[in-house]
Amino acid sequence: MTAQATYRKKDIWKIAYPIMISLLMEQLIGMTDTAFMGRVGEVELGASAIGAVFYMMIFMMGFGFSVGAQIIIARRNGEGNYRDIGNVFFQGLYIISAIALVMSGLSLWFSDSLIEMAVSSPDVARAAEDYINYRVFGLLFAFAAAMFRAFFVGTTQTRTLTLNSIVMVLSNVLFNWILVFGKFGFPALGIAGAAIGSVLAEAVSLMFFILYTRFRVDCRKYGLDRIYRPSVHGQRSILKVSFWTMIQNFISFSTWFAFIIFVEHLGEHSLAVTNIVRNIGSLIFMIISAFASTCSSVTSNLIGAGRQEEVMPTIKRIIVMGYMFVIPLALLFSAFPELFARIYTNIPSLYEDVAPSVWVFCTSLIFTVPGNILFQAVSGTGNTRKAFALEIGTLMVYLAYSAFITMHLRLDVSLCWTTEHVYYLLIGILCYSYIKKGKWETML
Repeated sequence: MTAQATYRKKDIWKIAYPIMISLLMEQLIGMTDTAFMGRVGEVELGASAIGAVFYMMIFMMGFGFSVGAQIIIARRNGEGNYRDIGNVFFQGLYIISAIALVMSGLSLWFSDSLIEMAVSSPDVARAAEDYINYRVFGLLFAFAAAMFRAFFVGTTQTRTLTLNSIVMVLSNVLFNWILVFGKFGFPALGIAGAAIGSVLAEAVSLMFFILYTRFRVDCRKYGLDRIYRPSVHGQRSILKVSFWTMIQNFISFSTWFAFIIFVEHLGEHSLAVTNIVRNIGSLIFMIISAFASTCSSVTSNLIGAGRQEEVMPTIKRIIVMGYMFVIPLALLFSAFPELFARIYTNIPSLYEDVAPSVWVFCTSLIFTVPGNILFQAVSGTGNTRKAFALEIGTLMVYLAYSAFITMHLRLDVSLCWTTEHVYYLLIGILCYSYIKKGKWETML
């Protein structure tokens, strides 16, 4: 799809729907781990939250880098400069693979010490370490797959993501069932089995992307019919955009990791409740992220086609569509919180205590929808340095507020979820102001 004067709702939906399905399926990887751990024990359920967020903190570096590459790919696609996309893809793949290897090594070297310093419960710390020390081996697969995702989103061929995600989730469920509980002669590995199962699922996902691209994509059109040599000039141009999205995503999830650690100090029970709410809320958040990712790609395509005047009307249209999906789901989760909690645990004390946190989280969605979409729109303009600056300022407020209400006031875990209100209200205001008044970059 090339850029046009107006992206109608059906045009936006054609891009957003496959991304939405893809992100929901990807989220099911973490949800699967949580559901299995909720039937192993409360300690393992809480530890999987710490382990999963720690892994995501690292993974979001690679994902953030891929978002920067996606912006460039989308710009080239909007310009009709298709052959250059292949060079962007391969140069990005070289960089992201190197990042994956470095971060895997650093994690194996330092993660145990970091977890032991941050986590108050020895049992939770040991279980989280078991998860992380296996899970990081999936970074190379996950980072490489993120570059394929950047290609398909940037060129608006997003239906491929749905197929890939279905394959990945089914693989993860199968591997978890075998390795967590010990089926077909395998030992019952518990939380370590969940981590290994997720690594194997990510390897399957990457293999799917490689084979699909080789046999179903017009590789010649997009310059993927040859392997490009590493180019300092090409990699520098990608890093110019991707560096800020990479660091921004890492810092963003670092503060989310800090929030999880703060909650852990309220007790193992509060941590387990938070993990359940995080997974319930993730279903909605992935829908919002799909529209936000679509907004980033559409914004970049419109600017590449020289139609900057259509950016703001399109952003508003995407926000309205986001609310149309999110509000009904928020009402559903608010009405039956215990029902959804039972998906993740069979411990009565947990699913009975989830409801207040779910209610508080759902009210934050009023700000989450526009805040997330507007932030990705800023990134889509190509000014990722500005997006980084806005994010850092917001995260400083978010982190201070989180520490104050958890560590100092020690409020009930449900009230700790008001951090979402603070973050998305502030980032939404800042990004809207920039888009209305800021000077966008017109060349990448």
